[in-house]
Amino acid sequence: MVVGTLTVELFVGQASTLKDKRRVLRSILDRVRAKYNVSIAEVDRQDTWQRATLGVACVSNETAHVQSVLSKVARFIESLGIAEVISLYTEIL
Repeated sequence: MVVGTLTVELFVGQASTLKDKRRVLRSILDRVRAKYNVSIAEVDRQDTWQRATLGVACVSNETAHVQSVLSKVARFIESLGIAEVISLYTEIL
């Protein structure tokens, strides 16, 4: 069993309140879940209104599949253009 994690730090420039930020994040989370078979959640900076940290997890029996899925998720989040990606960190266990 291979477990891969992706940590995505985002800057949500258009958010002026936590409610605005959560609306943007909900859109990202729902789209990623609908398109890819991964677990995704906001894992840090819940009380900061313009920054967010998302955690994505993928489990498979092949390392190449996990790496492929996580890189596609990262590209997809960047391509949405809803929030600016500050950093990406991938770890394969």
